[in-house]
Amino acid sequence: MTAPGRRTVLITGSTDGMGRWLAQRLAEAGDRVLVHGRDAERAAQVRDAVREATGEDRAEVLLADLSRLPEVDRLADEVLARTERLDVLVNNAGIGASPGGARQVDAYGIERRFAVNYLAGYRLTRRLLPLLTASAPARVVNVASAGQQAIDFADPMLEKGYDPMRAYAQSKLAQIMFTFDLAQELSGTGVTVDALHPATFMDTTMVRESGISPWSTVEEGGAATLRLINAAGSGSGRYFNGTSQARADRQAYDAGAREQLRRLSEELTAGPAGTGR
Repeated sequence: MTAPGRRTVLITGSTDGMGRWLAQRLAEAGDRVLVHGRDAERAAQVRDAVREATGEDRAEVLLADLSRLPEVDRLADEVLARTERLDVLVNNAGIGASPGGARQVDAYGIERRFAVNYLAGYRLTRRLLPLLTASAPARVVNVASAGQQAIDFADPMLEKGYDPMRAYAQSKLAQIMFTFDLAQELSGTGVTVDALHPATFMDTTMVRESGISPWSTVEEGGAATLRLINAAGSGSGRYFNGTSQARADRQAYDAGAREQLRRLSEELTAGPAGTGR
């Protein structure tokens, strides 16, 4: 049960970097935080840090590998079993674009960056929409990127001419396209949906593993994301660069392209990789 006035917040990828920063700040502010990660030890460290800072058990651990759609469904099932409300969903988990990285796919042929950065959040959000709607006013915040590239729907899994940066950039644009579509779908429900590029090359493991020297701090990106998490009733279907509303790649405003992405996403999540729910 959640105490009156206390939000329940799920943050994917919250055992490191900006996700961990958000989990700690939100818990310290009084929220109940569902901490998601792949590694049990790192997730326990976040939970213990919250307990030490607040003197309460405000963080709960949920483990799942979001590169596998069956585990995304298992995560959704666990959230639905564990809580009667969900006030905020932050789709933050992601993988970067290591230079020279080889193309990776799962057992069903889904390209890994598309799977983790976009499709997992799409599927998780879809599964949790009834709970979010029942908890309204509620918010979905999609952590995207200024690095965006139009999706080639003739080759969305990038079987030809694979480039990790292109894979990353199209997965991040897909997040924004989903944000715009979902905001329209949920108009009038009390559930708002926004996306943002929190900050450029934050000092995170993902950035360092990409061989890039950080340009900004985790705190900078975290503050921009926290602003959206707390911006109840201020708008929906927007893309932000930091704290400023911005324009995304033009494909995000193409209704036909968004419909193609929606059909592709439904096909991928309803096929053998998903449960077909």
